[in-house]
Amino acid sequence: MAKLHFGRFILAGVLTTVIALALVALDVRPAAAQAACESECTTGPTPIPTYSPSPSPTPSPSPYPSPSPSPYPSPSPTPTGADSSGNSIGGLAGQRFNQMITNRVLGTVLLGVNEQVNCSDCISAFGSAGSFSAGIHGRKELTNNLSLLAGIAYTQYNEGGYKITSAPIGAFALRYDFTDWGSSRPFFDVGTILTPWEKARYTRSYDTSLGPVSVTSSTNASNYAVYGRAGWMSRVSPRDEVAASIEVWQLWQRVSGYSDSAVAFNPFDASIATGTDRTSLVKIGGQWTHLSGSNIETNINGGWVQSFASHSGIVATVAGNGTVVPTMGNQGWFEYGGRLGFRVQKGWIVDLFANGTLGPQPVGNTIHGGVGLRINY
Repeated sequence: MAKLHFGRFILAGVLTTVIALALVALDVRPAAAQAACESECTTGPTPIPTYSPSPSPTPSPSPYPSPSPSPYPSPSPTPTGADSSGNSIGGLAGQRFNQMITNRVLGTVLLGVNEQVNCSDCISAFGSAGSFSAGIHGRKELTNNLSLLAGIAYTQYNEGGYKITSAPIGAFALRYDFTDWGSSRPFFDVGTILTPWEKARYTRSYDTSLGPVSVTSSTNASNYAVYGRAGWMSRVSPRDEVAASIEVWQLWQRVSGYSDSAVAFNPFDASIATGTDRTSLVKIGGQWTHLSGSNIETNINGGWVQSFASHSGIVATVAGNGTVVPTMGNQGWFEYGGRLGFRVQKGWIVDLFANGTLGPQPVGNTIHGGVGLRINY
């Protein structure tokens, strides 16, 4: 019995100890939780934290390199100037009109424009500058009334943007002089001037928003002219001959087609079709030939020329304009000429001569001078 009571006592003590330990554990956890709540959740107002910006970090180099410049340049602005390019075709028409007139002036030297109306048979070799020309011309009496005037020359000339080279000129005419009428009488000429082939270079210039453009192109050309002349001459003294006349001319000029030559900058290029320029002329003029002493001859001649029925053969296709056909107006100008001859011995005469034009463009002011050796026989 004593062992049984002692066992119960021990068991009761163990149970009491276990219960006590459990109560202690339960009391510790709420206390810890309360302490945690007091440290994290205050009952007063929450203080506003002060913001101190931290220094910006220095950016580190990008692992990707910056893109290199594009290999394709940005497009250039589109130039303007199509109207100016189209207007330049009118300048070509002016050059070609001047070409017709200059060719005619050079051809009249072969027909004795600086010589008296009636004289003995002669032949003359000559050379000229201003426009280079070298050739031979003369006259031959076929009957008492009829004479043949003829000549041939090689020429090259330039004026106002164009240049002509390798141009042979041939001319001939028949003159009928009514010698049986006495010292004062009428005379008549009919003739032609032929330049069947020549090299031509024309320059076309215009302006654009990016700068001026000048294009020189090459082609071939040919010139033809026919004329008739009616006049009256008078031997007023053994040393003086005067004459007045009226001339009617018809001129044609054939120019082969071409396109602008290649240049660095020509945004409004042009193509010129083959065409024929033409004009008609009327000239009213006079001349005076005088012998000073026995060795010096002088001749002066001149007249007013009026063109009519002029037509440009240019039909151009111009970028930005389409088809351009210029007009060629009529105009008037003065032509002049003169000769100073020195008789070095009987029948041999050294001549200094000049011929030219005075007037507005496109004919303008020109002069062509030269020297010749004339032989009378």
